Amino acid sequence: MQFQKVSGKKSDHKVTIYALSTCVWCKLTKQFLSDNGVAYEYADVDLLDVKDKNEAHQAITSKGGTLSYPTTIVDDKTVITGFRKDQLKEVLGV
Repeated sequence: MQFQKVSGKKSDHKVTIYALSTCVWCKLTKQFLSDNGVAYEYADVDLLDVKDKNEAHQAITSKGGTLSYPTTIVDDKTVITGFRKDQLKEVLGV
């Protein structure tokens, strides 16, 4: 699966976002991270081929997440579903 990487000054956490290209909440999550200088990678699941979509779904559900977007995974363990500034701030220390 191909991820788009977004650089930032804060790269002490591995942040992965599974998003939809047309989702307002997904765009707000990406914007929040960019505004706070957090480096992250993302995949717009609706633009992936079937094999990669299945891989994305497996990555989300294997961590206990639901197939809801955006799903942000921090350090391969913390799953945040939806645009939750409070949780993002707490986990990322921003």
